[in-house]
Amino acid sequence: MDGQPDRPHHFEEAPSMTLQIGPHSVQPPVVLAPMAGITNAPFRTLCREFSGGKGLFVSEMITTRALVERDAKTMRLIHFDGTEKPRSIQLYGVDPVTVGKAVRMIVDEDLADHIDLNFGCPVPKVTRKGGGSALPYKRNLLRSILREAVGNAGALPVTMKMRKGIDDDHLTFLDAGRIAVEEGVTAIALHGRTAAQHYSGTADWEAIARLKEAVPEIPVLGNGDIWSAEDAVRMMRETGCDGVVVGRGCLGRPWLFGDLVEAFEAAEEGREPSYARPTLRDVAAVMVRHATLLGEWLEDERRGVIDFRKHVAWYTKGFSVGSELRKKLAIASSLDEMGALLSEVDLDQPWPVGADGPRGRTSGRDRVVLPDGWLDDPFDGATVGTEAELDTSGG
Repeated sequence: MDGQPDRPHHFEEAPSMTLQIGPHSVQPPVVLAPMAGITNAPFRTLCREFSGGKGLFVSEMITTRALVERDAKTMRLIHFDGTEKPRSIQLYGVDPVTVGKAVRMIVDEDLADHIDLNFGCPVPKVTRKGGGSALPYKRNLLRSILREAVGNAGALPVTMKMRKGIDDDHLTFLDAGRIAVEEGVTAIALHGRTAAQHYSGTADWEAIARLKEAVPEIPVLGNGDIWSAEDAVRMMRETGCDGVVVGRGCLGRPWLFGDLVEAFEAAEEGREPSYARPTLRDVAAVMVRHATLLGEWLEDERRGVIDFRKHVAWYTKGFSVGSELRKKLAIASSLDEMGALLSEVDLDQPWPVGADGPRGRTSGRDRVVLPDGWLDDPFDGATVGTEAELDTSGG
């Protein structure tokens, strides 16, 4: 799959079942990657239900300036219900002082139990201002942000997520990893792609192994091309990483987190795992529940169904649904309308062969747009303007 070796049917060595993030023991060592507009409270609820509450489920990315300014939308996004433990927030910021203020606010107001920092966004409107995955190239700026975050976090663990670098000629992940260790970061997640790759090509799992060797002091989590539970176990076996971060692989597949629990427990017990293979009827029920949860969260059924539309193609991938019905589902505006449309297809369809595999964005680009002179000196005293603090996400 995507140039990776064939997935093994038997696990030769059982990976560790526990990932330690500061005081928090995460079992199995699986983290939901923050994705803008996706990993909101309703989606996290679905994923936790399928996993039996096991794993770590991170919020959507929160912009530090918006948090400090108490933007209404941002304050909604940081809400956790009583079942979310530990409460995990991902922050994105480019100004050390503002990042420090945001972290202090989280601590003082008891808004979360864990803080993750995003340095992986490859979106052009962010990198052209020096933010996202462009920022770690400026080593001193990265150090300043991490120092402010850790210094203001008190007892809360601070982790970070990053990419390999800007492109193959400007790799930053090893330097960034050492800086993170020196500044007291608790764990690092690496997406095995550069910003230039965006989401194209194959994730470089060897880079994850190299980072683990370079920073043995703290846990390293791998991210990229985990489309199934077996991919996650194989990544840990092949790279020696301490845990995995799952992003696009769970789009339209929240039950993947149940599979992940099963895969790690089966590996530990030395038995063959048994994975979920839902029929279309099962999938349709999850779709309706997802849309219902969104409506409850937004306090408006119609808005919830509209917000759900982006998920339709992911949930129905591989099933015989038909393009016209998919289009109708993607413009539905009520739960009754969704239910009526879903009743028009053969809901007894079994799980389709080949339904696991790449989903979401797959684009790449030849070069990364950066500020003028950005690559001249990786150690200069760079500053990044507020224009790079756009409400977007990625990694």
